[in-house]
Amino acid sequence: MSDNKPVIKTDAPAPPGFEGEGFFATNLSSVIGMARKFSLWPLPFATSCCGIEFMATLNPTYDASRFGMERNSFSPRQADMLMVCGTIAKKLGPVLKEVYTQMAEPKWVVAVGACASSGGIFDTYSVLQGIDKIIPVDVYVPGCPPRPEQIIEGVMQVQALAESESIRRRDMPEYQHLLDSYNISN
Repeated sequence: MSDNKPVIKTDAPAPPGFEGEGFFATNLSSVIGMARKFSLWPLPFATSCCGIEFMATLNPTYDASRFGMERNSFSPRQADMLMVCGTIAKKLGPVLKEVYTQMAEPKWVVAVGACASSGGIFDTYSVLQGIDKIIPVDVYVPGCPPRPEQIIEGVMQVQALAESESIRRRDMPEYQHLLDSYNISN
């Protein structure tokens, strides 16, 4: 009789800790970071061509669900990653800010494409020259429009932020000062 044990592979490596027969112990921050990393629910705020490229990341070719983005959330209260894709007109700025403030903590913002990052080719009076004028941005994805691989790289950067962020960072005075600089009450 052979002693072959089935090999169980997991997608996520276990955080550092102590393990033994039937138990595993680590710190709470590592477990929460791992859970956040693999359960990002994006809220697409797509206004133009970058939105089409974001939609391409969800198809089977690129399969964003392998990064924990199993479902798009079209409710700000149930999303934790705001994907701003495309040109934001100044009239749309207050709407974007309202969506951001309705999201629960922790939340991350990705500026997808040149228009969301810096206004792109639209250097006009009616286009917001970067969403970082009204809300804090965590990751910028360059391109006009960026390829799906670039968007996935941006999501992976957010995953790294989500995994390494302290549980208490959002309660610190520095974070409150950042929100105050954007006139956002927490």
